[in-house]
Amino acid sequence: MSAAIATDPSAAGETRAGLTLALPALMLFTGVVVIPLVMTVMLSFHDWGQYKGIEPVFILKNWREIASDPYYAEMFWRTFRVAVFATLITAVFGVPEAYILNRMSAPWKGLFLLLILGPLLISVVARTLGWALLFGGNNGLANKLLMSLGLIASPVRFMFTETGMVIALAHAMMPFMVLAVWTALQRLDPQIENAAVSLGAGALTVVRRIILPQIMPGVLSGAVIVFSLSASAFATPAIIGGRRLKVAATLAYDEFLNTLNWPLGAAVAVLLLLALVLIVVGSNTLIERRYAEAFR
Repeated sequence: MSAAIATDPSAAGETRAGLTLALPALMLFTGVVVIPLVMTVMLSFHDWGQYKGIEPVFILKNWREIASDPYYAEMFWRTFRVAVFATLITAVFGVPEAYILNRMSAPWKGLFLLLILGPLLISVVARTLGWALLFGGNNGLANKLLMSLGLIASPVRFMFTETGMVIALAHAMMPFMVLAVWTALQRLDPQIENAAVSLGAGALTVVRRIILPQIMPGVLSGAVIVFSLSASAFATPAIIGGRRLKVAATLAYDEFLNTLNWPLGAAVAVLLLLALVLIVVGSNTLIERRYAEAFR
């Protein structure tokens, strides 16, 4: 019977039709993603000099420089450190926000969902510039508000610090965490919570024993998305961090457009991409293995 299905003319025709329909998308993906990535990888093995420019030779000079110079290790460590803290903040605030949103009824749910997704309609550059105005040195609105509330005694420096980058990135990435957790909450049966309450479980017990275990795949998936986007972000670290407090994306930008050392910038970009791919693929594998039932 399987042989008959394999030789079915209609099935073969559907396969050819599917491949034909997918061919334009495959060609576009190859042209705008695969080919530039291959060219960037090849560029990272070229040589560069201030007077001789880029030489198309195969050398490991750029990779050895990144591996041996502690500056690059600190820069990558800063990149992932900022991404981790931004992810933790989005998880702490995004999970309760998604839960409250899920418990709302119409029309409030749609209104607040629009408020959550609204920042995605605004350029990340504009949002980051807004944070730069709020931070604004000792006389910034953020410092004035914190001092008026009695939370700090003297102004805190936000601009050109990792703290400022983390806050701005957490704000920019918050919708992705909320959406991931909210999607997981759609699979949660409210009657399970009611049953736990009727059996004498307290609110904290219901959250800890009933809700969190079931939405944890959404939380972890959102964390992977937020981490990868934060680690590869450019606009926010460039505006808030400035020229001295660099991360991997801003360093690659400077190597390409300021020092014109394209091979070294390509090596930094490729290393960041490889690190993110390994982290994302490894995290997804662990999440799907641990929560296999949630993905069926």
